Amino acid sequence: MREELNAAVKTAMKAGDKARLTTLRMIGSAIKDKDIAGRTSGAEQVSDGEIAELLAKMVKSREDSAKLYDEGGRPELAEKERAEIAVIREFMPRQMDEAEAKAAIAGLVAEIGAAGPKDMGRVMAALKERFAGKMDFSKASALVKAALAG
Repeated sequence: MREELNAAVKTAMKAGDKARLTTLRMIGSAIKDKDIAGRTSGAEQVSDGEIAELLAKMVKSREDSAKLYDEGGRPELAEKERAEIAVIREFMPRQMDEAEAKAAIAGLVAEIGAAGPKDMGRVMAALKERFAGKMDFSKASALVKAALAG
């Protein structure tokens, strides 16, 4: 993932695409910050799964900002946020659709022997471990509740 990002930065520099270059550098900076924070735990670099989680958080943040800009009558700023989202999504793994997420949750519930709502924390932790960056966990939470309810 890091190599893809570095190649994209070089391409954007050669093309003179300043908006894309700014977003790519912002992604690189966020990854470096995560690397530095991770050094205290002994890891040299964060994994691709952790990078995918970071990118998902960046997208979520920009979606929220774009919504607020739209509500505040600032469409030009909302459009800038959406352009950044498009660039960030290029580096994210493909997101599971609802059917895939339900199948993964059902399999995981059976695998760990989750029996009811009290096991929701265990199921969510296992999902985050296995499907980091590939699943929207705010939506997955509702699916897990439904699966554990019956």
